[in-house]
Amino acid sequence: MACARPSILHVDMDAFYASVEVRDNPSLAGLPVCVGGPASGRGVIAAASYEARAFGVHSAMPTARARRLCPNMVLLAPDFDRYTAASRRIMEIFRSFTPQVEPLSLDEAFLDVRGCERLHGSALDIGHAIRARILKETALVASVGIAPSKFLAKLASDLDKPNGFRVIEEHEVRETLDPLPVEKIFGVGERTAKRLHQLGVETVGDLAGLERGEVVRRFGASGVWIHDLAHGIDPRRVNPHREEKSHGMERTFAEDISDPEELRTLLLSFCEEVGFGLRGRGLRGRTVTLKVRYSDFKTRTRTRTLELPTNLGPRLFSVASELLERVPGGPLRLLGVQVSQLEDVRQPIQGDLFESQLTPTRSQDQWIQTNERLEQATRSMDKLRRKYGRLAVQPAALLGRPALSGRTAPRQAPAAGAGAEPADSEED
Repeated sequence: MACARPSILHVDMDAFYASVEVRDNPSLAGLPVCVGGPASGRGVIAAASYEARAFGVHSAMPTARARRLCPNMVLLAPDFDRYTAASRRIMEIFRSFTPQVEPLSLDEAFLDVRGCERLHGSALDIGHAIRARILKETALVASVGIAPSKFLAKLASDLDKPNGFRVIEEHEVRETLDPLPVEKIFGVGERTAKRLHQLGVETVGDLAGLERGEVVRRFGASGVWIHDLAHGIDPRRVNPHREEKSHGMERTFAEDISDPEELRTLLLSFCEEVGFGLRGRGLRGRTVTLKVRYSDFKTRTRTRTLELPTNLGPRLFSVASELLERVPGGPLRLLGVQVSQLEDVRQPIQGDLFESQLTPTRSQDQWIQTNERLEQATRSMDKLRRKYGRLAVQPAALLGRPALSGRTAPRQAPAAGAGAEPADSEED
């Protein structure tokens, strides 16, 4: 069992996307507000206000089903620029109390406040102060969980939502965990829960009561993890330098698309958006992955690793378009591109230029010179985009096309929006 004073905070914004919409349009207050894609297509709910949740609507639910459950639902298209701006301010508030901040997504983070007591008071004082500052400076509501470990802190923040504040002291761990459904254990998904239920395990207390060896024998390495969590044991530390593993964008179409040129144009827009997002984060990547889903829901991916990392849209499109030619043709319901093996742009580039990036008439020096010119032009265009909006400068092939309803995102959680689907959908 955990044997430390509560010093880990988990702060989770309540119905974040929907709350930002209500804040910016007070006439929506008290209404069942949802953010997501249209019901007429293949839209999915990315966030639901608590008024909508009262009808059974929740994130990742098809919008058409949500509309049936809540006919008066107010459905809004996502605006991730506004959500990101609010998130950035919230993260600044966190870091004003402690440098030990580990963001999990736009709307939640772990904080370790050990060593901050002389400046800001106890963990409870800090938790209350953070909630008050978030409300004052962003007009948004947060729930806070405080506990000796990350697992317990995240669990605590979810117990009294919305506008919750829960502390789990060392002596309260067992009484808090035991009655909870076993699905509350991080790592117990649908399959594992089904197997546990077959063993007669319904609650966390039931799992904790099993012999450790039996759990390991039945569930392997994951059995060690879930059995430890059932006892409140979680040795993970708050990691302020958590690395973003990949960055990408995907889109589910309202109608299947077969036209190769239309798909290439969409892929170009994705690559430009992904490149812009990587540059904004000071990252570049080596591995490009193309993802397609057909009308029969079969999904295919193709991957290529570059000799040199990049964050330039044209370079990404050059690779992604080649990968698109390698997948079987047919009507697509989803198209996406992802860049992984990310690194800081300040890191020196190492590697050789092989035939994949050179031709017999193109020397290494020529490739480097071309890349430098492209980088210079891209920096100038990015300045204009940041000042006048992302559509201020774009490739000629994209002129006149409607803006994508979404943004690029780190691959940390399942996509939940419609249109251009961000990967860090909120789950609160």
